[in-house]
Amino acid sequence: MSEPWEDDVEGPVKKFMFINRKSPYGTVYALESLEVVLITAAFDQDVSLVFSDDGVFQIKKGQKTDGIGMKNFSPTYRALEGYDVEKLYVDKESLDERGLTQEDLLVDVEILSRAELADLMDEQDVVLSF
Repeated sequence: MSEPWEDDVEGPVKKFMFINRKSPYGTVYALESLEVVLITAAFDQDVSLVFSDDGVFQIKKGQKTDGIGMKNFSPTYRALEGYDVEKLYVDKESLDERGLTQEDLLVDVEILSRAELADLMDEQDVVLSF
């Protein structure tokens, strides 16, 4: 007979949406969001990651950070799939406003309108904005 603490107990899976709105450097928001996303995924939760406003720059190809003395952490976004974080979305209007296209991004994303993102947000249990 197994001890109660040896049983594999899993809690309910919650739907988490993380919205990245800030540019990748100059604040801690982008890096902190990435860490929270990875931690949440490690607990087998349903994770969605949205890039909106200046947050779209977090996944822009060709980031060079030597001039600002910070480490370029953008390649970490390519590792998200290994953590089962596969629901990546970008706000179409944010891309358009910044003159970016899907080809400018270093990861595969689904581009959605703000209205579509709002509908997706309504389906979540937890929404956190960084």
